[in-house]
Amino acid sequence: MKTLQAYNPYLPSWEYIPDAEPHIVGDRVYIYGSHDLFNGLTFCLGDYVSWSAPTDDLGNWRYEGVIYRREQDPEARGLRVLNGLAAPDMAVGSDGKYYLYYFVGGTGKISVAVCDEPAGKYEFYGYVHYKDGTPIGKRGEPYQFDPGVFVDDDGRTYLYTGFGFANNPILLKGNKPTEQGAMCFELDPSDMLTVLTGPDYIGVLTGKEAKGTAYEAQPFGEASSLRKFDGRYYFIYSSLNSHNLCYAVSDDPKGPFSYEGVLVSNGDIGLPGAYDTRHAHNDTGNTHGSLIDIGGNKYVFYHRHTNRKQSSRQACAEEIIFKDGKFCQAEMTSCGLNGEALIGKGAYPAYIACNLYGRCGTRFLSMIKRRNPYLPYITQSGKDREGGSRQYIANFCDGSMAVFKYFDLSETKEIKIKLRGRGDGRIFVSNGIDGDMLADISLHSDGGTGIYSSKLSGGGEKDALCFRYKGQGRFDFLAFKLL
Repeated sequence: MKTLQAYNPYLPSWEYIPDAEPHIVGDRVYIYGSHDLFNGLTFCLGDYVSWSAPTDDLGNWRYEGVIYRREQDPEARGLRVLNGLAAPDMAVGSDGKYYLYYFVGGTGKISVAVCDEPAGKYEFYGYVHYKDGTPIGKRGEPYQFDPGVFVDDDGRTYLYTGFGFANNPILLKGNKPTEQGAMCFELDPSDMLTVLTGPDYIGVLTGKEAKGTAYEAQPFGEASSLRKFDGRYYFIYSSLNSHNLCYAVSDDPKGPFSYEGVLVSNGDIGLPGAYDTRHAHNDTGNTHGSLIDIGGNKYVFYHRHTNRKQSSRQACAEEIIFKDGKFCQAEMTSCGLNGEALIGKGAYPAYIACNLYGRCGTRFLSMIKRRNPYLPYITQSGKDREGGSRQYIANFCDGSMAVFKYFDLSETKEIKIKLRGRGDGRIFVSNGIDGDMLADISLHSDGGTGIYSSKLSGGGEKDALCFRYKGQGRFDFLAFKLL
């Protein structure tokens, strides 16, 4: 039974979980992802943690704690700390145990940990290897990265890997990227480690191989994941464009897979008005995630970026339309897993904005935090996982737009906003980027925190709330309240 509204990001604002793979165990959905640090120097610097929620109460997430530490991998102990624990995936073996497949930068191997519980204390188990004991990745194969694991209905077990970014020598570290796209290994289900066949290329193409094919616009980059719906196999991946998750379909888990389309972009690129990284609805960066069916509805899990850089990523999810075997691109929303528009009464934090940009447009983020006088961004007070830390929108200045989707505003009569800073201007609130005006809020502050209000009228049962600032100065946008 639903007890809490769900919104994006669906975990607490101080938690930074990218690359989340969702899996249902019993009546709960568990996520397995990397773990960024707030303002971390690079990706995946934290130990693996897990969160779970009841399948019928997707706003009520429970912290399961640390499930695996980097130093538990024998070959990670001598590596630099910046070699993080990259995107994992989990599968249940025929013995009922839970197997966590992961990658530590610098090893060149796919590692496995095992546990008797879905989110208990995992223990190191071994490296995926050929029958002679040689780990995959040590026979001159392309770089092994981002393992996705899938156990079919007949118990056959498949591992998917690959990395197509040939222009990333730092991550490759002398290894070669895949030139033919995503790879598949069939594993022995009796030990979940030994390769029976592979690597086999599954027809999800990249680089030169993608030229002139359906993959040319969205060639394979990374983030392999497999799901099965209505008897067909759906391969999910992040393209070389990096900001979006795409999918391909096959009748066989080994392919060949046919390209079908985009599932989600963390800049809404591909949806109306957002046609490239300079004209996106958010600053963009890499993404990783997957699909899942919860209660008969399909959801796509992905991540967003905060703090003006790529390595402070947060878990998001959207309901996605699935019809006649195909998915329609999902838009980024604030209501995410909620299943309906958010209630038009009560207080909401500003960090749940699903679109955020400034008057000079947007950009694809780097690992370096770059300043832009007209770029609003989401950040937090306090340090990583520090008690009481709270996210907010910083640098909300002339031309800034923050969008929240969707709310039932049919009974909403007033809106209050909480800001901190110094400035003089107005915030116009509309029900769409180019929508009807709902409220006009005058601002004047010589510093400090203030609450400003206006009557709100004209709202519908499913409306966006778009806040655009016109004026001087700059503010931290902390929260708003609907009455």
